[in-house]
Amino acid sequence: MGLEEKLPNGILLTGVEKLVNWTRKASLFPATFGLACCAIEMMTTGAPRYDLGRFGMEVFRASPRQADLMIVAGRVTQKMAPVLRQIYDQMAEPKWVIAMGVCASSGGMFNNYAVVQGVDHIVPVDMYLPGCPPRPEMLIDAILKLHAKIMDEPLGVARAAEKLGERTDLVPSSIRYGRNGVFHGQRSPSDDQLARSAAAVESPQWKAMQP
Repeated sequence: MGLEEKLPNGILLTGVEKLVNWTRKASLFPATFGLACCAIEMMTTGAPRYDLGRFGMEVFRASPRQADLMIVAGRVTQKMAPVLRQIYDQMAEPKWVIAMGVCASSGGMFNNYAVVQGVDHIVPVDMYLPGCPPRPEMLIDAILKLHAKIMDEPLGVARAAEKLGERTDLVPSSIRYGRNGVFHGQRSPSDDQLARSAAAVESPQWKAMQP
């Protein structure tokens, strides 16, 4: 009894890329990282009323080494920025970031010297979620959109390079870059590698892949 009996000849075939991406998006482990008022809405989303366990996200990991999703919930001060970056670097690849709320996305009402005007100055962001604060339904919608993005990601550096038409081992889908080709990985690339990666980021093919 089972799914195999419903399929022709009992064979289940699928693309390895889709299978791996499906397992990744269906078992995201968010890091425990609440900064301000948006964290209250994030905690509400994890409560039984909204039940994040439906998406395989019922466990918020206290250790960044066991997490692959960072939800930046709230404003990021200049003193908190290096801590946020350190936690991001400790997370294993592949990893994703959601900027929850207008403060995390652009600084919000805190337009002053003490607050970072957008968390994308510190870490690469995969999904921006507006609101002050956004409701749990909006966070769930952002998570579902991130699921769709994960399903379309190439598997591995070589496949990502082939999809972009770039013959290089440095591609943003695997090794994250910031704005204008600024390197955010753990290796130290050469100037030539940085130039090629910046060209890949600015290519029309890469921009067409962005949400």
